[in-house]
Amino acid sequence: MINISQLNKEFESRVRLGIMSVLMVNDWVDFSEMKSLLEITDGNLASHSNALEKSEYIEVKKEFVGKKPKTSYRVTQKGREAFTEHLNALEKLLANK
Repeated sequence: MINISQLNKEFESRVRLGIMSVLMVNDWVDFSEMKSLLEITDGNLASHSNALEKSEYIEVKKEFVGKKPKTSYRVTQKGREAFTEHLNALEKLLANK
């Protein structure tokens, strides 16, 4: 029997998986770089990052550089732990093939 209850629903989306994967190996990543790495639209990145921020899995920093707004992201400790647990559950699931 395969137990999928340990998978985290917050990471079901490929975009959220991508955001978390990028942030697990980088400190801060800005909006433009994240959008480019994942090849997604502004709206897609904004909506999925908002959901991850509400879950306290990522931190969003908004600032001005000169006169231009800049949005950056980083994973929180809670997010790092939740994503690691999710990946471990996926590995267990795959091992039960």
